[in-house]
Formats: sequence, C-alpha cells, structure tokens
Amino acid sequence: MENSSREELTRILTKFAESGWDLIAGPSKAWLDGNGDEKELLAAIEQADKDCGSCGCEFDPLYKRAIALLKTA
Repeated sequence: MENSSREELTRILTKFAESGWDLIAGPSKAWLDGNGDEKELLAAIEQADKDCGSCGCEFDPLYKRAIALLKTA
C-alpha cells in the first residue's frame, strides 16, 4: 500500500476506532495497534457498510473508501 493510501486508511480507521461502535471500533483499534487481521477488518467494515452505509452519517463514504483501500492493499 502506498504511503499516502496508508495514511488515509489510518485516518479513517482512527475515526472508526473512536466511534464506540463495537463492530468497527475493535477491529480498527487492533489494526492501528499493529495486531489486527486485515481480513477481519475488511469483513467488519463491509458489514458496517451493509448495516449502516446509507443512513446519511459521516461514516457512509468512509466505509466505502476504507473497503477500496483495503482491497487494493
């Protein structure tokens, strides 16, 4: 993953980690700490996008962007 893409993903995952939503907060924190599994993280974000990806909140576009970044990593 390019450095700029990694930085963008880090910013997005930091927001997810601070969200308080267990579905994405835990896997995001683990990845940020260097202990996460990318497949589990991707699955969690895909589930979040499915569950809440069109509610109109600030995270909606972030789910899609994080998924794209992880799939091209």
